[in-house]
Amino acid sequence: MIRSPVVAGQFYTASEALLKKELAGFVTQKKEKINALGVVSPHAGYIYSGPVAGDVLSSIEPKPTYIILGPNHTGFGKPFGLDLERSWKTPLGTVEADKELGEAILGHSKYVEKDSLCHNYEHSIEVQLPFLQYLEKGFTFVPIVVTGAKSKVYKDIGTGLAGAIKDLKKKVTIIASSDMTHYEPHESAKAKDKKAIDKILALDVGGFLDTIQKFDISMCGFAPTAIMLQACIELGAKKAKLTKYNTSGEASGDYSSVVGYAGIVVY
Repeated sequence: MIRSPVVAGQFYTASEALLKKELAGFVTQKKEKINALGVVSPHAGYIYSGPVAGDVLSSIEPKPTYIILGPNHTGFGKPFGLDLERSWKTPLGTVEADKELGEAILGHSKYVEKDSLCHNYEHSIEVQLPFLQYLEKGFTFVPIVVTGAKSKVYKDIGTGLAGAIKDLKKKVTIIASSDMTHYEPHESAKAKDKKAIDKILALDVGGFLDTIQKFDISMCGFAPTAIMLQACIELGAKKAKLTKYNTSGEASGDYSSVVGYAGIVVY
């Protein structure tokens, strides 16, 4: 079965040739790439978040497999849904699911379940794929949509991802798809986002979640980010690096109400 793209022609161009040209304007040539355990990458329309997504995904060594965690914007499906039944199509081709890793994750976490419905209209995972396809060929992936829950649930899922990766001895990068603060003035968004980013850079999962709540930071992918951080810590992460930050105001010229975008590598 094939999952056809749902935001091609909206968040990014639906033409293969034009999409390659669009992506070429966002990716950067890095002399040294980081062997990343995890990444935070934004998922808005490419005109807004493309410079940050392109920069951070250009910063990491290609891997044969990715786990991509995205928030559920639609409300459909199970709270923690993993799609193993389909290949995902974009204008640049088709990406196959890593069924072996997916099944291992299901065996390691009691919260993650097989589900395609939560992925049918969700854009947060889809928009990461063209960047990865442009930067490398032949990778597989495991897509997981996640929703808000208690911190112990994020810890369980993160531990499960790490356990599955360790068991299979796979080379994997976990991508948390997330935008930052939504629809606040530029300076307010930057200030709030810095508080969250600082906790991510400190690899402080509990502090990160507390900061999101305390300062009412409207980061849509805080749950994917918490899960990614927990998994990376258990896989031996010691450092994190902010590669790029900007807001939608830099593309639109409207700084009165912006969305923030951060590219972060955990290694």
